[in-house]
Amino acid sequence: MKERLYLCQVKIAVNTRLLLKDRLEGIGRFTAHIFEELSAKHPEVEWIFVFDRPWDESFIYNGNIRAVKIFPPTRHPLLWHWWFQWSLPRFLAKEKVDLFISPDGMIPLWGKCPSIAVIHDLNYEHQPKNLDLIAGNYMRYFYPKFAARAKRVVTVSDFCRQDLINTYHLASQKVDVVANSYSPVFNQPPALSKVEVQKQYSNGHSFFIYLGALNPRKNLEGLLAGYQHYRQSGGQHHLLIVGERMLWTQSIEKAFANHAFQKDIHFTGRLKDERLPAVVAAAQALCLVSHFEGFGIPILEAYASGVPVICANNTAMPEVAGAGGLLVNSRDARSIGEAMHDMESEELRSKLILEGQKQVQKYSWEHSARAMWLSIQKSLSADG
Repeated sequence: MKERLYLCQVKIAVNTRLLLKDRLEGIGRFTAHIFEELSAKHPEVEWIFVFDRPWDESFIYNGNIRAVKIFPPTRHPLLWHWWFQWSLPRFLAKEKVDLFISPDGMIPLWGKCPSIAVIHDLNYEHQPKNLDLIAGNYMRYFYPKFAARAKRVVTVSDFCRQDLINTYHLASQKVDVVANSYSPVFNQPPALSKVEVQKQYSNGHSFFIYLGALNPRKNLEGLLAGYQHYRQSGGQHHLLIVGERMLWTQSIEKAFANHAFQKDIHFTGRLKDERLPAVVAAAQALCLVSHFEGFGIPILEAYASGVPVICANNTAMPEVAGAGGLLVNSRDARSIGEAMHDMESEELRSKLILEGQKQVQKYSWEHSARAMWLSIQKSLSADG
Protein backbone atom coordinates (compact mmCIF):
# COMPACT_ATOMS: atom_id res chain seq x y z
CA MET A 1 0.00 0.00 0.00
CA LYS A 2 2.84 2.38 0.80
CA GLU A 3 4.39 1.72 -2.63
CA ARG A 4 1.13 2.57 -4.36
CA LEU A 5 0.66 5.80 -2.41
CA TYR A 6 4.22 6.80 -3.26
CA LEU A 7 4.00 5.92 -6.94
CA CYS A 8 0.75 7.78 -7.49
CA GLN A 9 2.90 10.92 -7.39
CA VAL A 10 5.33 9.62 -10.04
CA LYS A 11 5.60 10.84 -13.62
CA ILE A 12 7.68 8.63 -15.94
CA ALA A 13 8.69 9.67 -19.46
CA VAL A 14 9.71 7.09 -22.07
CA ASN A 15 11.64 7.63 -25.29
CA THR A 16 9.22 6.09 -27.80
CA ARG A 17 10.71 7.50 -31.01
CA LEU A 18 11.22 3.95 -32.38
CA LEU A 19 7.53 3.03 -32.11
CA LEU A 20 6.89 3.17 -35.85
CA LYS A 21 3.74 1.63 -37.28
CA ASP A 22 4.50 -1.52 -39.34
CA ARG A 23 8.24 -0.81 -38.97
CA LEU A 24 9.09 -2.15 -35.53
CA GLU A 25 12.63 -3.50 -35.21
CA GLY A 26 14.11 -5.08 -32.09
CA ILE A 27 14.26 -1.96 -29.91
CA GLY A 28 10.82 -0.86 -31.07
CA ARG A 29 9.31 -4.22 -30.17
CA PHE A 30 11.03 -4.15 -26.77
CA THR A 31 9.56 -0.70 -26.13
CA ALA A 32 6.08 -1.66 -27.31
CA HIS A 33 5.73 -4.86 -25.31
CA ILE A 34 7.39 -3.67 -22.09
CA PHE A 35 5.43 -0.45 -21.79
CA GLU A 36 2.13 -1.89 -22.90
CA GLU A 37 2.50 -4.31 -19.97
CA LEU A 38 3.68 -1.68 -17.49
CA SER A 39 1.08 0.94 -18.36
CA ALA A 40 -1.66 -1.65 -17.88
CA LYS A 41 -0.29 -2.98 -14.60
CA HIS A 42 0.49 0.45 -13.13
CA PRO A 43 -2.44 2.79 -13.84
CA GLU A 44 -1.37 4.86 -10.85
CA VAL A 45 1.66 6.09 -12.82
CA GLU A 46 1.46 8.88 -15.39
CA TRP A 47 3.36 7.62 -18.43
CA ILE A 48 4.54 10.19 -20.98
CA PHE A 49 5.47 8.71 -24.36
CA VAL A 50 7.91 11.07 -26.08
CA PHE A 51 7.93 10.89 -29.89
CA ASP A 52 9.96 12.79 -32.48
CA ARG A 53 7.23 12.71 -35.15
CA PRO A 54 3.45 12.16 -35.29
CA TRP A 55 2.55 8.90 -33.59
CA ASP A 56 0.11 6.12 -34.36
CA GLU A 57 -2.72 5.91 -31.83
CA SER A 58 -2.32 2.12 -31.62
CA PHE A 59 0.75 2.76 -29.44
CA ILE A 60 -1.27 4.64 -26.83
CA TYR A 61 -2.22 1.48 -25.00
CA ASN A 62 -4.01 2.84 -21.95
CA GLY A 63 -5.67 5.96 -20.55
CA ASN A 64 -2.75 6.74 -18.25
CA ILE A 65 -0.45 7.37 -21.25
CA ARG A 66 0.05 10.88 -22.59
CA ALA A 67 1.85 11.24 -25.93
CA VAL A 68 3.93 14.28 -26.86
CA LYS A 69 6.05 15.19 -29.88
CA ILE A 70 9.35 16.98 -29.48
CA PHE A 71 11.23 18.63 -32.33
CA PRO A 72 13.32 17.72 -34.34
CA PRO A 73 12.73 14.37 -36.07
CA THR A 74 15.81 12.27 -35.24
CA ARG A 75 16.97 11.01 -38.63
CA HIS A 76 20.69 11.75 -38.27
CA PRO A 77 23.24 11.68 -35.40
CA LEU A 78 23.34 15.51 -35.36
CA LEU A 79 19.58 15.48 -34.84
CA TRP A 80 19.94 12.79 -32.19
CA HIS A 81 22.19 15.20 -30.30
CA TRP A 82 19.76 18.11 -30.72
CA TRP A 83 16.80 16.01 -29.53
CA PHE A 84 18.47 14.32 -26.55
CA GLN A 85 20.79 17.10 -25.37
CA TRP A 86 18.69 20.20 -26.06
CA SER A 87 14.96 19.60 -26.61
CA LEU A 88 14.44 16.62 -24.29
CA PRO A 89 16.11 17.85 -21.05
CA ARG A 90 14.15 21.10 -21.26
CA PHE A 91 10.93 19.15 -21.68
CA LEU A 92 11.75 16.88 -18.72
CA ALA A 93 12.48 19.88 -16.51
CA LYS A 94 9.34 21.75 -17.59
CA GLU A 95 7.15 18.70 -16.93
CA LYS A 96 8.94 17.90 -13.65
CA VAL A 97 9.38 14.31 -14.75
CA ASP A 98 10.59 11.96 -12.01
CA LEU A 99 12.28 9.39 -14.26
CA PHE A 100 13.23 9.13 -17.94
CA ILE A 101 13.60 5.72 -19.61
CA SER A 102 15.37 5.40 -22.94
CA PRO A 103 15.00 2.02 -24.69
CA ASP A 104 17.70 2.95 -27.23
CA GLY A 105 20.23 3.94 -24.55
CA MET A 106 20.55 7.65 -25.39
CA ILE A 107 19.85 10.02 -22.50
CA PRO A 108 20.40 13.70 -21.63
CA LEU A 109 23.82 14.36 -20.17
CA TRP A 110 22.58 17.26 -18.06
CA GLY A 111 19.54 18.14 -15.98
CA LYS A 112 18.12 16.85 -12.71
CA CYS A 113 15.87 14.08 -14.06
CA PRO A 114 17.36 10.61 -13.41
CA SER A 115 17.46 8.19 -16.32
CA ILE A 116 17.47 4.50 -17.14
CA ALA A 117 19.54 3.79 -20.27
CA VAL A 118 18.66 0.53 -22.02
CA ILE A 119 21.78 -0.52 -23.93
CA HIS A 120 20.89 -3.65 -25.85
CA ASP A 121 24.44 -4.60 -26.85
CA LEU A 122 27.91 -3.23 -27.62
CA ASN A 123 28.18 -4.40 -31.21
CA TYR A 124 29.30 -0.90 -32.22
CA GLU A 125 32.31 -1.28 -29.90
CA HIS A 126 33.33 -4.78 -30.97
CA GLN A 127 32.47 -4.66 -34.68
CA PRO A 128 32.81 -1.00 -35.72
CA LYS A 129 32.96 -1.80 -39.44
CA ASN A 130 29.40 -3.09 -39.36
CA LEU A 131 27.88 0.34 -38.75
CA ASP A 132 27.58 3.57 -40.66
CA LEU A 133 30.75 5.58 -39.93
CA ILE A 134 29.04 8.68 -38.51
CA ALA A 135 26.53 6.74 -36.39
CA GLY A 136 29.22 4.36 -35.15
CA ASN A 137 31.54 7.18 -34.12
CA TYR A 138 28.68 8.92 -32.32
CA MET A 139 27.81 5.77 -30.40
CA ARG A 140 31.38 4.94 -29.45
CA TYR A 141 31.92 8.48 -28.15
CA PHE A 142 28.62 9.05 -26.35
CA TYR A 143 27.40 5.69 -25.10
CA PRO A 144 30.11 5.37 -22.42
CA LYS A 145 28.96 8.82 -21.22
CA PHE A 146 25.31 7.73 -21.27
CA ALA A 147 26.14 4.60 -19.27
CA ALA A 148 28.11 6.59 -16.70
CA ARG A 149 25.41 9.29 -16.38
CA ALA A 150 22.41 6.95 -16.09
CA LYS A 151 20.99 6.15 -12.67
CA ARG A 152 20.74 2.55 -13.85
CA VAL A 153 21.64 0.68 -17.02
CA VAL A 154 19.41 -2.07 -18.40
CA THR A 155 20.42 -4.68 -20.94
CA VAL A 156 18.83 -7.80 -22.42
CA SER A 157 21.08 -10.77 -21.55
CA ASP A 158 23.61 -11.93 -18.99
CA PHE A 159 26.25 -11.82 -21.74
CA CYS A 160 25.55 -8.14 -22.43
CA ARG A 161 25.45 -7.32 -18.73
CA GLN A 162 28.96 -8.66 -18.24
CA ASP A 163 30.12 -7.00 -21.45
CA LEU A 164 28.86 -3.60 -20.23
CA ILE A 165 30.50 -4.05 -16.84
CA ASN A 166 33.82 -5.01 -18.42
CA THR A 167 33.87 -2.58 -21.35
CA TYR A 168 32.48 0.52 -19.63
CA HIS A 169 33.80 -0.29 -16.14
CA LEU A 170 30.36 -0.07 -14.58
CA ALA A 171 29.55 -1.20 -11.05
CA SER A 172 27.87 -4.60 -11.27
CA GLN A 173 25.01 -3.50 -9.01
CA LYS A 174 24.13 -0.71 -11.46
CA VAL A 175 23.31 -3.02 -14.41
CA ASP A 176 20.01 -4.93 -14.62
CA VAL A 177 18.89 -7.60 -17.09
CA VAL A 178 15.48 -7.19 -18.74
CA ALA A 179 15.36 -9.97 -21.30
CA ASN A 180 13.73 -9.77 -24.69
CA SER A 181 10.88 -12.09 -25.53
CA TYR A 182 8.80 -12.81 -28.63
CA SER A 183 5.54 -11.62 -30.12
CA PRO A 184 2.33 -13.39 -29.04
CA VAL A 185 1.47 -13.83 -32.73
CA PHE A 186 3.82 -16.83 -32.74
CA ASN A 187 1.54 -18.62 -30.25
CA GLN A 188 -1.41 -18.49 -32.65
CA PRO A 189 -2.29 -21.15 -35.25
CA PRO A 190 -0.51 -20.38 -38.56
CA ALA A 191 -2.63 -18.55 -41.12
CA LEU A 192 -1.24 -20.75 -43.94
CA SER A 193 -0.35 -24.43 -44.13
CA LYS A 194 3.24 -25.54 -44.74
CA VAL A 195 2.34 -26.51 -48.31
CA GLU A 196 0.77 -23.10 -48.98
CA VAL A 197 3.81 -21.31 -47.57
CA GLN A 198 6.17 -23.38 -49.74
CA LYS A 199 4.11 -22.63 -52.84
CA GLN A 200 4.15 -18.90 -52.16
CA TYR A 201 7.73 -18.40 -51.01
CA SER A 202 10.04 -21.23 -52.12
CA ASN A 203 8.63 -22.61 -55.38
CA GLY A 204 7.06 -25.53 -53.53
CA HIS A 205 10.26 -26.67 -51.78
CA SER A 206 11.08 -27.17 -48.12
CA PHE A 207 13.47 -24.54 -46.78
CA PHE A 208 15.76 -23.26 -44.07
CA ILE A 209 14.91 -19.76 -42.90
CA TYR A 210 16.91 -16.71 -41.91
CA LEU A 211 14.96 -14.04 -40.06
CA GLY A 212 16.27 -10.55 -39.34
CA ALA A 213 17.73 -7.38 -40.81
CA LEU A 214 20.13 -7.83 -43.71
CA ASN A 215 23.47 -6.33 -42.69
CA PRO A 216 27.08 -7.49 -42.22
CA ARG A 217 26.64 -8.13 -38.49
CA LYS A 218 24.25 -10.97 -39.30
CA ASN A 219 26.93 -12.84 -41.32
CA LEU A 220 24.86 -13.39 -44.44
CA GLU A 221 28.06 -14.17 -46.34
CA GLY A 222 28.81 -16.99 -43.91
CA LEU A 223 25.24 -18.26 -44.14
CA LEU A 224 25.42 -18.30 -47.95
CA ALA A 225 28.78 -20.10 -47.85
CA GLY A 226 27.42 -22.64 -45.38
CA TYR A 227 24.36 -23.19 -47.55
CA GLN A 228 26.58 -23.79 -50.58
CA HIS A 229 28.55 -26.40 -48.62
CA TYR A 230 25.27 -28.05 -47.61
CA ARG A 231 24.00 -28.19 -51.19
CA GLN A 232 27.29 -29.41 -52.64
CA SER A 233 27.18 -32.23 -50.10
CA GLY A 234 23.80 -33.39 -51.37
CA GLY A 235 21.31 -31.27 -49.41
CA GLN A 236 18.10 -30.26 -51.18
CA HIS A 237 16.28 -27.75 -48.98
CA HIS A 238 16.02 -24.20 -50.27
CA LEU A 239 16.99 -21.09 -48.26
CA LEU A 240 14.46 -18.38 -47.42
CA ILE A 241 15.82 -14.99 -46.29
CA VAL A 242 13.26 -12.82 -44.51
CA GLY A 243 14.08 -9.23 -43.62
CA GLU A 244 14.75 -5.71 -44.79
CA ARG A 245 18.02 -4.62 -46.38
CA MET A 246 19.49 -2.23 -43.80
CA LEU A 247 23.17 -2.24 -44.78
CA TRP A 248 23.54 -4.31 -47.95
CA THR A 249 27.24 -4.33 -48.80
CA GLN A 250 29.10 -5.15 -52.00
CA SER A 251 30.58 -8.25 -50.37
CA ILE A 252 27.10 -9.58 -49.52
CA GLU A 253 25.94 -8.80 -53.06
CA LYS A 254 28.96 -10.59 -54.52
CA ALA A 255 28.43 -13.65 -52.31
CA PHE A 256 24.86 -13.92 -53.58
CA ALA A 257 25.63 -13.08 -57.23
CA ASN A 258 28.30 -15.80 -57.40
CA HIS A 259 26.34 -18.45 -55.50
CA ALA A 260 26.10 -21.80 -57.26
CA PHE A 261 22.53 -22.29 -55.97
CA GLN A 262 21.29 -18.74 -56.38
CA LYS A 263 17.95 -19.82 -57.87
CA ASP A 264 17.13 -21.73 -54.68
CA ILE A 265 17.70 -18.71 -52.40
CA HIS A 266 14.55 -16.64 -51.95
CA PHE A 267 14.32 -13.11 -50.53
CA THR A 268 10.93 -12.08 -49.15
CA GLY A 269 11.73 -8.65 -47.72
CA ARG A 270 9.97 -7.69 -44.50
CA LEU A 271 6.84 -9.76 -43.78
CA LYS A 272 3.86 -8.48 -41.82
CA ASP A 273 3.11 -9.99 -38.42
CA GLU A 274 -0.01 -11.76 -39.63
CA ARG A 275 2.01 -13.66 -42.26
CA LEU A 276 5.35 -14.20 -40.50
CA PRO A 277 4.39 -16.96 -37.99
CA ALA A 278 3.15 -19.27 -40.74
CA VAL A 279 6.35 -18.78 -42.73
CA VAL A 280 8.56 -19.50 -39.72
CA ALA A 281 6.48 -22.55 -38.72
CA ALA A 282 6.96 -24.04 -42.20
CA ALA A 283 10.77 -24.02 -41.99
CA GLN A 284 13.05 -27.02 -41.59
CA ALA A 285 15.14 -24.96 -39.18
CA LEU A 286 16.04 -21.36 -38.39
CA CYS A 287 19.62 -20.34 -39.23
CA LEU A 288 21.02 -17.47 -37.16
CA VAL A 289 24.79 -17.53 -37.55
CA SER A 290 25.62 -13.92 -36.68
CA HIS A 291 29.06 -12.86 -35.54
CA PHE A 292 27.43 -10.91 -32.71
CA GLU A 293 24.02 -10.91 -31.04
CA GLY A 294 23.08 -9.20 -27.80
CA PHE A 295 20.09 -11.54 -27.61
CA GLY A 296 18.59 -13.19 -30.71
CA ILE A 297 14.79 -12.84 -30.68
CA PRO A 298 14.35 -15.04 -33.82
CA ILE A 299 15.56 -18.00 -31.73
CA LEU A 300 12.54 -17.64 -29.45
CA GLU A 301 10.22 -17.04 -32.40
CA ALA A 302 11.39 -20.30 -33.95
CA TYR A 303 10.98 -22.22 -30.69
CA ALA A 304 7.46 -20.83 -30.21
CA SER A 305 6.68 -22.00 -33.76
CA GLY A 306 7.92 -25.55 -33.13
CA VAL A 307 11.02 -25.08 -35.30
CA PRO A 308 14.58 -26.11 -34.32
CA VAL A 309 17.48 -23.67 -34.47
CA ILE A 310 20.99 -23.54 -35.89
CA CYS A 311 22.82 -20.64 -34.25
CA ALA A 312 26.34 -19.39 -33.67
CA ASN A 313 28.25 -20.39 -30.56
CA ASN A 314 29.23 -16.80 -29.73
CA THR A 315 27.97 -13.86 -27.64
CA ALA A 316 24.41 -14.24 -26.25
CA MET A 317 23.12 -16.91 -28.62
CA PRO A 318 24.07 -20.01 -26.56
CA GLU A 319 22.43 -18.38 -23.51
CA VAL A 320 19.16 -17.78 -25.36
CA ALA A 321 19.15 -21.02 -27.35
CA GLY A 322 19.80 -23.32 -24.40
CA ALA A 323 19.62 -27.02 -25.26
CA GLY A 324 17.34 -26.42 -28.25
CA GLY A 325 20.02 -24.96 -30.49
CA LEU A 326 22.58 -26.65 -32.69
CA LEU A 327 25.65 -24.43 -32.17
CA VAL A 328 28.10 -23.68 -34.97
CA ASN A 329 31.21 -21.60 -35.60
CA SER A 330 29.97 -18.48 -37.42
CA ARG A 331 33.31 -18.18 -39.25
CA ASP A 332 33.37 -21.76 -40.52
CA ALA A 333 31.15 -22.47 -43.55
CA ARG A 334 31.69 -26.20 -43.15
CA SER A 335 30.36 -26.07 -39.58
CA ILE A 336 27.22 -24.25 -40.78
CA GLY A 337 26.69 -26.60 -43.73
CA GLU A 338 27.13 -29.71 -41.60
CA ALA A 339 24.56 -28.44 -39.10
CA MET A 340 22.11 -28.03 -41.98
CA HIS A 341 22.79 -31.65 -42.92
CA ASP A 342 22.20 -32.71 -39.32
CA MET A 343 18.73 -31.16 -39.54
CA GLU A 344 17.83 -33.83 -42.12
CA SER A 345 17.42 -36.17 -39.15
CA GLU A 346 13.84 -36.12 -37.91
CA GLU A 347 14.98 -37.76 -34.68
CA LEU A 348 17.36 -34.87 -33.98
CA ARG A 349 14.81 -32.28 -35.06
CA SER A 350 12.18 -33.74 -32.71
CA LYS A 351 14.65 -33.67 -29.81
CA LEU A 352 15.65 -30.08 -30.48
CA ILE A 353 12.04 -28.95 -30.93
CA LEU A 354 11.16 -30.42 -27.53
CA GLU A 355 14.13 -28.68 -25.89
CA GLY A 356 13.25 -25.43 -27.64
CA GLN A 357 9.68 -25.57 -26.34
CA LYS A 358 11.06 -25.94 -22.81
CA GLN A 359 13.51 -23.09 -23.31
CA VAL A 360 10.97 -20.60 -24.67
CA GLN A 361 8.86 -21.00 -21.52
CA LYS A 362 11.58 -19.08 -19.65
CA TYR A 363 10.77 -15.90 -21.57
CA SER A 364 7.70 -13.68 -21.63
CA TRP A 365 7.07 -9.96 -21.95
CA GLU A 366 5.15 -10.10 -18.67
CA HIS A 367 8.24 -11.43 -16.90
CA SER A 368 10.41 -8.81 -18.64
CA ALA A 369 8.05 -6.00 -17.61
CA ARG A 370 8.33 -7.13 -13.97
CA ALA A 371 12.12 -6.97 -14.26
CA MET A 372 11.89 -3.46 -15.72
CA TRP A 373 9.58 -2.41 -12.91
CA LEU A 374 12.18 -3.53 -10.36
CA SER A 375 14.77 -1.40 -12.13
CA ILE A 376 12.35 1.54 -12.07
CA GLN A 377 11.81 1.12 -8.33
CA LYS A 378 15.58 1.08 -7.74
CA SER A 379 15.99 4.21 -9.86
CA LEU A 380 13.32 6.07 -7.90
CA SER A 381 14.79 5.15 -4.54
CA ALA A 382 17.30 7.42 -2.87
CA ASP A 383 20.14 4.88 -2.93
CA GLY A 384 19.25 3.63 -6.47
